[in-house]
Order: sequence, then structure tokens, then C-alpha cells
Amino acid sequence: MSTPAIAAAATQREHEVVITVNEKPVTVLGPKATGLEIKQAAIAQGLSIQLDFVLSEELSNGRTRPVRDDDEVTVNKNSRFVAIPNDDNS
Repeated sequence: MSTPAIAAAATQREHEVVITVNEKPVTVLGPKATGLEIKQAAIAQGLSIQLDFVLSEELSNGRTRPVRDDDEVTVNKNSRFVAIPNDDNS
């Protein structure tokens, strides 16, 4: 049974956030999303990436941090990601 307080908490917990993937705006449900959810949203919104691409988060210090499919990251309007082909041929 759902109460108004539970519904309000769920609304606050999941809201649309516009992030950047490969310099393009992508809308995801936040404030947390997995790497897989980010890639799925980007593909659904027309970006030319694939699910096996490697996703990295661009950090404010100019570095990047790999984001695996099952990694959950906090996203906000300033979140920037790069998805590139996986070139691991081993």
C-alpha cells in the first residue's frame, strides 16, 4: 500500500536529469544511474554508441573514471561521460 509520503519520496529519488554523453545531451533517471542505464538511454536517444562501448565519467580535475555497466554513479546536470568502442582484442 502506497502512502503520499512514500510516493513523494519515490518522486524525489527518481527524476529526469540531463547529462552529457559524447558531447550530446542525454536524459536519464537520477539521481543515480548505472553505466548500463546511461548507455541504454544514450542509444535510445539516438547516439551512435553500442552497449559494449567503454563508458568513462569526465571528472572536474580533467581526469576520467571508468564506469562499468553495474557501477552506480550519481548524476546531475554537470555530469559528463564519454563512450568509446572497446578495442580489447585479447
